[in-house]
Parts: sequence; C-alpha cells; structure tokens
Amino acid sequence: MDFNVKKLATGAGLLFTRAVQFTGEKLGQAEKTELDAHYENLMSRADCTKNWTEKIYRQTVVLLQPNPIDHTGARIEEFLYEKLDRKVPSRVTNGELLGHYMQDAANEFGPDTPYGSSLIKVGECERRLGASEQEFLHTSAISFLTPLRNFLEGDWRTITKERRLLENLRLDLDAAKARLKKAKVAEAKAALWSEEVEKAEHELRVAQTEFDRQAEVTRLLLEGISSTHVNHLRCLHEFVEAQAIYYKQCHLHMQELQKELGRLPNAFAPNSSGSMATADSTSEGFNSIEMDTLKIEEVQAPAAGTRKAKVLYDYDAADSSELFLLADEIITVYTVPGMDSDWLVGEKGDQKGKVPVTYLELLS
Repeated sequence: MDFNVKKLATGAGLLFTRAVQFTGEKLGQAEKTELDAHYENLMSRADCTKNWTEKIYRQTVVLLQPNPIDHTGARIEEFLYEKLDRKVPSRVTNGELLGHYMQDAANEFGPDTPYGSSLIKVGECERRLGASEQEFLHTSAISFLTPLRNFLEGDWRTITKERRLLENLRLDLDAAKARLKKAKVAEAKAALWSEEVEKAEHELRVAQTEFDRQAEVTRLLLEGISSTHVNHLRCLHEFVEAQAIYYKQCHLHMQELQKELGRLPNAFAPNSSGSMATADSTSEGFNSIEMDTLKIEEVQAPAAGTRKAKVLYDYDAADSSELFLLADEIITVYTVPGMDSDWLVGEKGDQKGKVPVTYLELLS
C-alpha cells in the first residue's frame, strides 16, 4: 500500500514538473531543447503521411460504399464478424437488387412481351454488373483499404505513442537543466559545494540518457515512413488494376446487352395523337416496318440526306435486312420515311442494311 502511495505521489510530482516546464516554455520563461532539422523534417513528413492517408482512406470508403447509412451498418457488421473471427458475408449490391426487380417485373408483365423480354435481358446484365462490382469491392478492400487502415490503426498509433513519450522525456530533460542551473546559482551565492548541484547533475545525466535513447527509437519509426510509402504505392497499383478490370467487365457487359436488345423487336411506335397504340395497330406497324426492311435494297439513298458514321462496336446482323458492322469502320447512313428512329440505313461498298443508331458515332 505504501509503495502504491509513493508511486502515485512520484507520478503526480512528475506531471506537475512537466506542466511547470511546459508553461514556462510557452511564456518564454524557460529554455527548450530543440530537435535537429532532420528530425523535424521526419516528423513533418510523418504528419503529412498520416493526414493524407486518412483522407484518401475515408474518400475511398465513400467511393466504394456511397450510402452513409449502409456504410455505418456495414462497418458495425464487419466489426462484429471480425471480433467473432468469422468471415463477413457478401452483400447484395444495388445493381444485383435492380436486376432481381427487373426480372420479377418481367414475370408479372409477361416474359414473352417486348417489354418483359427486354427487362429480362437488362436484369441479367445488371446482375452480372453487380457480381463484377462485388469482386471489385472485395479486391479493393483487401489490396487497398486494409493496408491504409492497418497503417492508421497500427503503425501510426505506435509512432504517436513514442512521440508523446519523447516529448515527456524532453520536458524532463529541460526541467533537469533548469534545476541544475538553479542549484549552481545557489552554490555560487553560498560560496561552497552543494550536494544539490551533484544531485542535479546526476538527474540531468539520467534524463539526457533516457531522452537520447527514446529519440533514437522515435527516429527509426519515423524513417520507416519511407517503407510505408513504398507499400502504399504497391497497393495503389493494385487498386488501379482492380478498377481497370471492373470497368472493362462493365463495358463488355453493356456492349453485349446492346447487341441483345438490338435483336429484340421494338414495340414503342407512337400514333399520330401521341397516345399508346392498340395491339392491332402495333401489329400493323410492325408489319409495315417489316415490309420496309424487306425493301431496303430497293430504296435509293437521298441525294442530300447521307452522312458518314463511325462504328463504335462490332454488330452481328440478326437477319438479311441488317448490316454486319465492325468496330472503327466508316459507313454511310441515312433515314427512310416511316423507319424507326432507333435505326438507320447503312451502306458500305455494295452492301446495304439496317444498323442500330446506338452502335454509331455520326460524323459531321
């Protein structure tokens, strides 16, 4: 019990001494041991690394999980699973959920109707996009977010702890210097050797040794920031690679979806009054368009209505009325009366046929 009381008293006295020293430095009444320029640069670089790593980490989390409510719940769930040492279950992405809704709607509207069959195709694509997003989120979390978080919650906490200890030992050192100076002044006035001077000199030597040892430990940790940059650079490359793969997969999925939708019949032909046509008039409209497409080869290109167009994606003709396209080739396009606005007549060489507008970039 006595030992604990003495320990508490010693600790309280040490805190008081540090507080007095710190206050004196702030008021300009006490000297302060300054660290060398190299040390100051290391600490400045470390602070800069911590601040920007924290900002990059938080914004990456926002990018990968943009809904703050979902993000908070997800982080709590991840924390609980980590504490239980269990694998975090995969979550349904917004794209996958949209795909489910579209396919359920198609079953209600009729999967054989133009709208229902299109919903099924788009829903399948959204689910594939969602699966690609799941893989991207998983890869990014492991290769990029986790290393950044480990630095902030591990290495940086250690650096902060050692720097705080160094600052305390620096206050102790300067307080010991002040006590020695005060003892020497008192000795000079008394004109005799004082035991206080010897005691103060001993305390100063001890304080200087502890400070130098802690300064070396802290310096090594701060110099390790360079290794942190190298590690984070490698993680950054992996993050970019994951993004590139994800966006490439999305682009391929959307290209395939456009091709599939281009092969489906269009059922949105408005009548002259702007209202929805009846089933009979829609059927007549399709028959009329079909007759027009059969006569494409007989249609002559209008003299002033042709334009050049660049093909954006490969397109496989669904039948003989359509034109086979290859990406990046230049073709001539024009419209014919009564033709669906989503299609144009295309010509290349002696070939002619319908081409979807979404596969083209019209040139001036």
